[in-house]
Amino acid sequence: MSEEREAVLGPFAEVGSAGAPARLGIMGGTFDPIHFGHLACAQQALEAMQLDGVLFMPAGIPSFKRDRKVAPAADRVRWCRLAVAGNDRFAVSTLEVDRPGITYAVDTLSTLRTICPASVELYFILGADAALTLPRWYESQRLATLARFAVATRPGYPFSETDGRALEEQGFRLDPFRVTPLDISSSNLRARLAEGLSVRYLTPDPVAACLMDGLWYRKDGVAHDQ
Repeated sequence: MSEEREAVLGPFAEVGSAGAPARLGIMGGTFDPIHFGHLACAQQALEAMQLDGVLFMPAGIPSFKRDRKVAPAADRVRWCRLAVAGNDRFAVSTLEVDRPGITYAVDTLSTLRTICPASVELYFILGADAALTLPRWYESQRLATLARFAVATRPGYPFSETDGRALEEQGFRLDPFRVTPLDISSSNLRARLAEGLSVRYLTPDPVAACLMDGLWYRKDGVAHDQ
């Protein structure tokens, strides 16, 4: 097993190593911060796509969020690791945060395709709203060849057969699945933390404790009450 493969894939480094068919989910995102919506989506994708595991991939410098300040990568990675602890089907990779420059999904998937055995099918997990923008992503034609796309749908974010056909005509291989709607967002957590409000029950307790003890999102630089 190569050191690079083990460093990137962690506990999933041996998936597909014997040549048996395997499926690995990729859950990309800024995770600024991670919350139960992300985790529920990953779990339900794992079940719907019969994945062997899901690799959470915090973005380094997100190409689509260069207009706002993002929490330090080291903190976002730490929160992700706390969030997935205890689930042996989840793991966190630092591939994107370790790479210099702007983060592009096509580069991430290209690296994964290179280091994973040919028997491993990659499933890139994303929401229906993001899926509709795939043709505008960086090097979208090459992106389409590197993975299948597990498209999470929920009320308010429909994904019609027409939408699917339009993307498939451009080479994207799609697998829509329904997720339990949770009205939780990273922006909502950031807003609550900025006002000194609790984020308990919106994200796993160890993550909530870190966020409320820390000062990153606070307007006044004072730690939160638990």
